[in-house]
Amino acid sequence: MSERELRGALEAVLMVVDEPATAEHLAKVLDVGEREVSDALRELADEYTGQQRGFELRLVAGGWRFYSRARYARAVEAFVLDGQQARLTQAALETLAVVAYRQPVSRSRVSAVRGVNCDGVMRTLLQRGLVGEAGTEPETGAILYRTTNYFLERMGLRGLDELPELAPFLPEADAIEAETLEGVPSFDPDAPETDADDDKTDF
Repeated sequence: MSERELRGALEAVLMVVDEPATAEHLAKVLDVGEREVSDALRELADEYTGQQRGFELRLVAGGWRFYSRARYARAVEAFVLDGQQARLTQAALETLAVVAYRQPVSRSRVSAVRGVNCDGVMRTLLQRGLVGEAGTEPETGAILYRTTNYFLERMGLRGLDELPELAPFLPEADAIEAETLEGVPSFDPDAPETDADDDKTDF
């Protein structure tokens, strides 16, 4: 496959992916070397940036995918979203932030940091695929939660190391958990949604 054909094939495949595709997977599908694919992807990304195209090719969550360029966000929102995008409550955003910076973390520790019960918002985050289970806590057997690749994709991050430096501003859960854990009911993922927070925020 010539370099031109490879670049065209990569563009065609990436136009239809519904999640970031790794160079390894693309190389296997196209039956070419992974190094060739990686080089071609970076060249395409640089080319789109140099031409200031309306889209860009980005390495996110370990894979490559097309995204609309940030400078044209208003145009995209006006045409596609028009106020219809899915929203998360402020409580859900706060809970997601705690999970992102403290992961893997139990629901009780998240509740301790926020100072309120987080059953409803944890259920919402699980249903939307932004967080997932990550084993259990050895000392208590409590289920631990972490953010997912979908979270990285939505945030436009390659990995958790690109999160802003906010962790120092979060209180230590261990110091306050004893005060807040008592009276916090267990988390039942199949229970009906009870979160009544209607203060919605764009995600």
